[in-house]
Amino acid sequence: MTPATAAWERARFAWAGSGNRVLATARHLSDTATAGRDGWQLFQAGPLRIGYGGYRAGQRHVLPFLRERARAAGLATGGLTTEPAGRSLPDADLVALGCPPGRAAALPSAAAIVAPFRVHLVLPLAEAGRPRPVVVSRKERQRFARERVRRGWELEVTRSGADLDYFHQRMHLPTMASRHGDDARSVGLRAAHDAILARGVLFFVTENGERRAGMLCRLDGTGRVLTLRLAGVLDGAPEHYRSGIFMATYLLIARWAADRGVERLDLSGTEPFLSKGILQFKRKLHPRVELPPDHFAHKRLWLGVRRDTPAVRDLLTANPVLTLASSGRIEAVYFHDARRAPRTDLRWEGLGLGAARHVDLDGFLAGLPTAGGPR
Repeated sequence: MTPATAAWERARFAWAGSGNRVLATARHLSDTATAGRDGWQLFQAGPLRIGYGGYRAGQRHVLPFLRERARAAGLATGGLTTEPAGRSLPDADLVALGCPPGRAAALPSAAAIVAPFRVHLVLPLAEAGRPRPVVVSRKERQRFARERVRRGWELEVTRSGADLDYFHQRMHLPTMASRHGDDARSVGLRAAHDAILARGVLFFVTENGERRAGMLCRLDGTGRVLTLRLAGVLDGAPEHYRSGIFMATYLLIARWAADRGVERLDLSGTEPFLSKGILQFKRKLHPRVELPPDHFAHKRLWLGVRRDTPAVRDLLTANPVLTLASSGRIEAVYFHDARRAPRTDLRWEGLGLGAARHVDLDGFLAGLPTAGGPR
């Protein structure tokens, strides 16, 4: 690979997610200028009609999440259809729009909520210049200690290009395919070499000497922030999740980073919903939910309900949302009504959030047209 090609890959990677303030602002302005050109993307989920519009990034993040959550609710999802973009909202029961904060504030506030477009989960490894221990439950600590001895888990650290090829083909790609199917998205191998490994490190966790899990991480320019970029388990096999080795990988990397003066371990980004499985998994590490360090920090997700139906209420109740309060703090919102209890099993504690609010759907949806029988 030529130096020019490597430089191009690094530039592309930086444009996609740099924490540089100037570059992040430029990327956000560019995204805003092209937002909506693809029109509204709509799909049917049982009796529900759901639409997404705005930032193209939402077609890789928000739209697949909404389809997955509809399927999790037992609704058969149809294919996508496209309607021309415009200032008016599409004919749908639930509409999601990726837009800048000003546009979100100008949209109807009744039966609507504004969330960060994405959030990051960040694990502080030092505070006020002092090391901060990684906090996990006693149950997780005991399991980790027991299984580490029984299974012989050890951390392997490498910067070898050949090791990255192995990790990408045998761990990362199979894991993404098994977990996300057709919605899988990732960084290509060339970018992984030139933009991540060139400024980072590859970790494997071995079990009795055999590589079973891995993570590719990138250090920022200061060496104080380590960001987890790509992850996977051998062949994407589910037994490696059941064994606890995936959680062990996070714990071992956190210890390695803290021992080398890294102050923050960025566990990467996610959609702003407590029902996101990886968010609930990482919550066990007690990270802090923050706005992303890149252009996504400038973006918002407006969620508006157009019709009050039982299916809409089911979907809102099943997926508590992380929202931005007027104070700027991120908080959790749990929907409920007389028939539907708030999903407090999807916990918000341990995420450094400002608060949790419980919102009654009868008041939230008051005044909307109704359909579909008893609420």
